[in-house]
Amino acid sequence: MSKLISVTIDEKGLAPPTPEIEQERKVAIFDLLEDNSFTLPARDDRQMPEGPFKLLLAIRERRLVFDLTTEGGEKAAEFHLSLGPFRQVVKDYFQICESYFDAVKKMPPSQIEAIDMARRGIHNEGARVLQERLEGKAVVDIDTARRLFTLICVLHWG
Repeated sequence: MSKLISVTIDEKGLAPPTPEIEQERKVAIFDLLEDNSFTLPARDDRQMPEGPFKLLLAIRERRLVFDLTTEGGEKAAEFHLSLGPFRQVVKDYFQICESYFDAVKKMPPSQIEAIDMARRGIHNEGARVLQERLEGKAVVDIDTARRLFTLICVLHWG
């Protein structure tokens, strides 16, 4: 079964999350564990474990770390991604989320919907960047990439 069954965020060195960020993280992890697709492709003529996998997401030495183990706890893979390609889209995502959270408090539904559409568009862009960065390391569907992008935002700025 090629999927994630556990997702943990390494919070060492992170600022305490705001209530909104904490809620986004909880929802993303819940949704991710409910439905995801995560496959490790064969590399260098060696077979990779089929899963399911446990994922630890961390930032170490300014790099995004995917640390994967099997259900039984054996090391499956670890890869490090540069945060550079994510910086602008994460910044844009947090700005639009801030606008969205403010809008929910005081704007009419039509304006909230417009902001939410923009938020989803930026979220999709972040998911696409993640899928590109994972190429050759892991294969994820768009919904899984979207939820993982939310968690990257939490790590990156949270």
